[in-house]
Parts: sequence; C-alpha cells; structure tokens
Amino acid sequence: MVNVQTEILIQRPREVVATYTSDPDNAPAWYVNIRSAQWQTPRPLVVGSLVAFTARFLDRNLDYIYEFTELVPGEKLTMRTSQGPFPMQTTYSWSDENGATRMTLHNTGEPSGFSTLAGIIMAPMMRMAMRKDLENLKRILEAT
Repeated sequence: MVNVQTEILIQRPREVVATYTSDPDNAPAWYVNIRSAQWQTPRPLVVGSLVAFTARFLDRNLDYIYEFTELVPGEKLTMRTSQGPFPMQTTYSWSDENGATRMTLHNTGEPSGFSTLAGIIMAPMMRMAMRKDLENLKRILEAT
C-alpha cells in the first residue's frame, strides 16, 4: 500500500486554486509526470466524469482513466482509477489560510504486479514528484 500526502500554501484565493486544479485540462501544465488529459465523458466535471491521462513514471508511459467520485466545489475533489496498471485514489482539498490557500494532495494506492518492496520504494518517489507538482502549481498561480 502506498499512502502519500503533501501540501503547499499558495498566495491566491481558494476559489482560484480550486477552479484551476479541478479542471483536468490544466493537469499537464502543473503535474510533472502527466503528459495528456482526454475527456471520456462530456464536460463539465461532475461526480461520475471520466478522464483518461497519460503519465510518465519510472521511465514508462502509464495510461489510466480517473473516475471523479467526490466533488465539493472549493473544498474537496476525489478521483480514482477505474482502470490502469496502478489502482490509485487522489484527493485534492483546499482551505483558507490568512488570505491564501492551503492545498493538500493525497494519493493512496495498491501497486498491482509489484512487490511490497516496490511500494516502499515508490512512496518517496511519489512524494518528491507530488512536491514538484505543487511547487509548479504555486509558481503558475502566483504569477497570474
């Protein structure tokens, strides 16, 4: 089991951060490893929406589809893979902090076809990538 959480403080209103990060079309801009996002269901994003992502991780392309399972605008978004090599659940949450936004990114999953040792090794690599993702996000949003 892999369970990784990281957070960052972004000097932008919560509505701005939540709206930007809740749009899958923006994912390739701020996620280090995501190369593309393709809607499988009609916009806008709602519970039940499906989006196919292509990511690069451990020098391999990973194709997977996220199903959006929870959406509380401006507060929380949860998605989980409905197919793909690494069953994963990702949760974004946003909260106000002194005029800024604290964004938390939380990933949990069970690497299929990997040993427990691989899961232990993957967690620090995921944490490092997730920190880079949030730093990219902060840079993008604070520049606007």
